[in-house]
Amino acid sequence: MKDYFKNNPDEKGFFGEYGGSFIPPDLQKEMDKITEGYFTISKSHDFISELRSIRKHFQGRPTPVYYAKELSRMTGGRIYLKREDLNHTGAHKLNHCMGEALLAKYLGKKKLIAETGAGQHGVALATAAAYFGLECEIHMGEVDIAKEHPNVIRMKLLGAKVIPVTFGLKTLKEAVDSAFTAYLEDPINSIYCIGSVVGPHPFPMMVRDFQRVVGIEAKEQFYEMTGEMPDNVCACVGGGSNAMGIFSAFLQEEDVSIYGVEPMGRSEEIGDHAATMKFGIPGLIHGFKCYNLQDEKGEPLPVYSIASGLDYPGVGPEHSMLRDLEKVNYVGASDEECLDAFYTLSRKEGIIPALESSHAVAFAMKLAKEKPRQSILVNLSGRGDKDIDFIVDNFGIRE
Repeated sequence: MKDYFKNNPDEKGFFGEYGGSFIPPDLQKEMDKITEGYFTISKSHDFISELRSIRKHFQGRPTPVYYAKELSRMTGGRIYLKREDLNHTGAHKLNHCMGEALLAKYLGKKKLIAETGAGQHGVALATAAAYFGLECEIHMGEVDIAKEHPNVIRMKLLGAKVIPVTFGLKTLKEAVDSAFTAYLEDPINSIYCIGSVVGPHPFPMMVRDFQRVVGIEAKEQFYEMTGEMPDNVCACVGGGSNAMGIFSAFLQEEDVSIYGVEPMGRSEEIGDHAATMKFGIPGLIHGFKCYNLQDEKGEPLPVYSIASGLDYPGVGPEHSMLRDLEKVNYVGASDEECLDAFYTLSRKEGIIPALESSHAVAFAMKLAKEKPRQSILVNLSGRGDKDIDFIVDNFGIRE
C-alpha cells in the first residue's frame, strides 16, 4: 500500500477497475472544470488555511475519541468511539460539504445541488450554502422526508429548497437521479455536491480527501490515549464517505483489521437489504463503476435499510477496490442488531447514535465479545436526533 494516495485514483479517476466517469460529453466538460479547479486550489495555501480555520472555529474540530467504558464492560472488550456526532450539524458530512462549497465559490457557481437520504448531507450542505451565501437545492425521497422530518425542517430553516422525489421507491437512489437531472439543466451556474464517495470522477476522490481529517485525528488521538494503534477499526458503509474518512489513516497499517459494516436489513431477500458488497456485482450506476445490486439487465435492484443514509444500491469505487484487495472486511448488521445497538449506546453511555452509525456499533459489540483482548475503534458518524421520532413511533422506548 506504499504511495497509496498518490496512485489512487489514477488520472482518469479509477481505483483499480472501479470508478471513472461515464457521463454525457457536455457534462464531462463541466466535470473536467471541477477536476481542474479542485487540483488547482486544493494544494494552495489560501484554500488549506481557510478550510482549517473553518474546521476549527466553525465546525468544532477536532472531534474527540471517547473510551466507551460501560459498553466495553458489558461486551467484555475495549470499544472506542470517534465522536463525529459532535461535529457541527451532527455528523461527518460537513467535512466535505464545506470543502465542496469552498470549491464552488472558487469556480464562480451560484447554486449547490445535492441529494440526501437521512438528511445529514442535506443539512450539512444547506449549512455550507448559508455560510458562503449560495443558493441550495436538496432532493429527498418522500419516504425519507417522512422518516427524517427533523432534518427536513433544519434544511428549510437554513434556507435550502427541499425537492420531494415522488417516483420509484422514493428513497436515496431516486433522490440521486432527481438531483442529477436538476444539475444537468444548468451545469454552468450550479454544482452537484455529491454526498458520499460515489459518482463520476473527481467526486469519490474529493469527498475522500475532505473526509481524511477524521482518520488523521483519530489515529493521533488513539495513539495518545493508548500508546498503540487500534487492533480493529470499523464504520458503517452505504456510499461509504464516513468509512473512507477513518479507514484512510489505517490502510497502510498491516496490523490493523478494518471492517465496513453494511445494512443487512430485514432478510437476504431482494428489496429487504442494501448489502452491496455481499450480494452485488461490478457494474455502472450514476456515472461510475462499482459493486452494485442490479438485475440481469443492469438495472438497479430495490434496496432497503432502516437507516435512510444506507439504502443505496451502489457503493464507493474505492471501497470496491479495497474489497477485491481484501484490505477491508465487509460485513453486515441487521435492522434488529442496529436497533439493539441504538438503545444500548443510548442507555449505557448517554449517547444517542444515528441509525447509520448504530450498524457499526452493533458490529463492534459483536466483535468485542469474540475478541475481548483487542481494541476496537468505531467511527460514530452521526447523532440520532434525526431518528428519534421514527424510532419512538415505530418501536417505542425500550426498557
